Amino acid sequence: MYYLLKNVTVLEFGAVVMGPYAGQMLADLGATVIKIEPLTGDISRASHPMVDGSGTLFLNNNRNKKALALDLKAPRSRDIVRRLVSRSTVLLHNMRVEAAARAGIDFETAAAINPDIVYCAAIGFGQGGRYRNRPAFDDVVQAASGLAGLSLEVSSDPAYVPTILADKLGALHAVQGILAALYAKASGHAGAIHVEVPMFEAAVATLLNEHLSGATAGPVSDIGYPRLFYPDRRPYRTRDGWIAALPYTGPQWQAFLHEIGRSDLIQTEWFRDPAQRQAHLPELYLVVADAMPSRTTAEWIERLTLLDIPCSTVASLADLPDDPHLADIGFFTPGPLYPPSIKRTIGHPITFGSVDRHDDRPPPALGEHSRAVLRGCGYDDAEIEALLFEGVVSDPVGPA
Repeated sequence: MYYLLKNVTVLEFGAVVMGPYAGQMLADLGATVIKIEPLTGDISRASHPMVDGSGTLFLNNNRNKKALALDLKAPRSRDIVRRLVSRSTVLLHNMRVEAAARAGIDFETAAAINPDIVYCAAIGFGQGGRYRNRPAFDDVVQAASGLAGLSLEVSSDPAYVPTILADKLGALHAVQGILAALYAKASGHAGAIHVEVPMFEAAVATLLNEHLSGATAGPVSDIGYPRLFYPDRRPYRTRDGWIAALPYTGPQWQAFLHEIGRSDLIQTEWFRDPAQRQAHLPELYLVVADAMPSRTTAEWIERLTLLDIPCSTVASLADLPDDPHLADIGFFTPGPLYPPSIKRTIGHPITFGSVDRHDDRPPPALGEHSRAVLRGCGYDDAEIEALLFEGVVSDPVGPA
């Protein structure tokens, strides 16, 4: 982790992926992130597979945080939340808006407590539209945003992208919004800032970045970036496996066609004109597909790399922990603060060359920091014991 946000305190009411993933990114940048969970814990703590009693989904989204287990339905919890909000820089949640209001952490309440708060609601659908009250999970948003329907361009059935993509896109946009709001506050903006991050809109914006295409200035029927739908734009079978190979520029296509003995195509009138060559990409991709089985994957990688043509082996999920590049940078190596049972973690994808890097802290146990957080809010030991005894908060030890 880096201490770039060392003066920022984030109060995270996050569950499963979108809120926790956003909170973890801020914690990785050095923010003090206090994760508020129900007494039963974030439901991802129970997601299988489990390691030392914690779900791996939880472990991969909650490092570098402090944990307070709190019953938000208990009347005495309102004072705790009030004190926490008053001492925080950012409030982040991925609840439905109505649930946040019931818990007393809606924007109006938070801004009344802390007029300088950066308030981020990572939600399903934007509150200005008719979908605002719909429940939203990743599969639902993939369907609504066109992500699941994208496969209809190349096959007969819609399909979910087999990763929790919409949640993670929402988390990335939430971090962007929070950092922009923090910069605005540092630049003199007065008053609370409400950052609304709808998962649906984030997914649509990402998908249509290239696919709005001709519909930008023409009819809706012109939507879609054609190159991505060509049937031979795909990983190619080699003599012993699969490869991604992408000649893209004119010089790269020339080098590739020379390599496979198809210089005749270089002499065609359409090849010399970039726009016409673009129109002939289906034919060119078929040429690539026909050539690849003549050599092994390793032979192609060596040759295409020499020709400066983008290429890669086709990795499986199981290949990634042993990827030599990721091994070089220690991407999966747990820090010294992690317990021995954790064999691999997911590293920081961003590095800051002139900033000291510090060891990551493992994800917290449920309520691990309840006492410390409450002391930081001004509660004395007797008051904390009473809160533990009454079941308003919990920690791994319990009341004395």
